[in-house]
Amino acid sequence: MKLAKLLGADQIILDMKSVEHWPAIVELVDQLIETGKLPAGLREESLAALKAREDQVSTGIGSGVAIPHAFSDQIEEVVAVFGRSKEGIDFEALDNAPVHFVILFIVPRKDYQLHLRTLAAIAKLFTNSEMRQQFAAAQTRDEILAILGAKPQQPAA
Repeated sequence: MKLAKLLGADQIILDMKSVEHWPAIVELVDQLIETGKLPAGLREESLAALKAREDQVSTGIGSGVAIPHAFSDQIEEVVAVFGRSKEGIDFEALDNAPVHFVILFIVPRKDYQLHLRTLAAIAKLFTNSEMRQQFAAAQTRDEILAILGAKPQQPAA
């Protein structure tokens, strides 16, 4: 699963305004609505599903990364949004470090396996410290998309 296939330039926030966990999620959901990727009528349902997930355990996975996610019976395709925070967001992450990269996605409930593959692909991508450095240094949305679409670098032998 290539994350670049789930995102367009309008689904990337280069400098998030939120500095706290829940407002960051709201900011990202509102971006999906603003871009037409998520119907406005699904805002409250989506936020409730994301809140229920976050109440279980924070989706701040550590290393400055959070992956809030939820299911919906009302959508047919995965919707995703990427946010970057230069300041850092208090996401109650597992390592207690501020989060700088948030990838929020909502998956059709019928596509549980896709949900697992998407989570795994994001986690794998963002555990690479070199990739996180590239995301931090990117100046434009197109640069972020290019990084997301790039094949992972193989370590030199």
